[in-house]
Amino acid sequence: MVGLAFALVLGSGFVHSIWNLYTKKSMNKIVFLWLCQIISVIVLMPWAIIEWDVSQFSGAAFLLMLASVALHGMYITLLAATYTIGDLSQVYPIMRGTSPLLVPLMAVVFLNESLSPMGWVGVVTIVAGILFLSEIKLKRVQGTSAKAPLLALSVGLCIAGYIVIDKMALDYFPAVIVLQATNVGNVLVLTWSALRSRAIGQELRVNWKPMLLGGLLAPGGYLLFLFAVSFAPVAQLAPMREIGTVFGTLLGIFILREQQGQRRIITSILITAGIIILGLWG
Repeated sequence: MVGLAFALVLGSGFVHSIWNLYTKKSMNKIVFLWLCQIISVIVLMPWAIIEWDVSQFSGAAFLLMLASVALHGMYITLLAATYTIGDLSQVYPIMRGTSPLLVPLMAVVFLNESLSPMGWVGVVTIVAGILFLSEIKLKRVQGTSAKAPLLALSVGLCIAGYIVIDKMALDYFPAVIVLQATNVGNVLVLTWSALRSRAIGQELRVNWKPMLLGGLLAPGGYLLFLFAVSFAPVAQLAPMREIGTVFGTLLGIFILREQQGQRRIITSILITAGIIILGLWG
């Protein structure tokens, strides 16, 4: 079962990098993500209805679901802002590399999981890669060189939070119910900004095909991860999922033609090395 969990997590990381590429290439990030979430809600609704009776409703379950919806809502909003100003190959490794730093710590505190000494070596390796990649300087910087990494870091904090909360919510709800609730929450959070943008028609005309694909890949990738953490420790699986940092960096460099490719490849490899250490020996 552990081998299956690892395979699901690696697939989840790859799928996540693909739909993030489409998000970065879109014109209006909020509108694109809003429409993707609507598609996801429609696609998952029949399955969620079937699984509804399996849910175990209680006060604790309700609070966990509310916390999950809130964190996912903050995540999707910050994600749109991050991709509006930042390069995929710069911000994606930061977003995806932050949760391996925090999820094991949170899993130790809240889920009674553990991290080995080699696991902490992996954490330090990831921190070094993120600091080298982020290009955040102590002195005042021009443009948005500091803003993009800081937004990406905020996204990463949201990811770490909802991963742990969702792991706990799986004790009460099937994975598809957790995912559908957060999709609905994301739609509600983005609706006002999407309608105010008056860019829905243009985004649909230009990007309807990537939007359809994103609407399938976004929930599909996270659903794979939820299935995996339902029968394996999240302290190990969450870091392994961040193999998507390499995919995201390579896609940004070779498809979007973003700059500083050599630097970002080296740092993404460093982050991935820490992820592998955590995944194998954490």
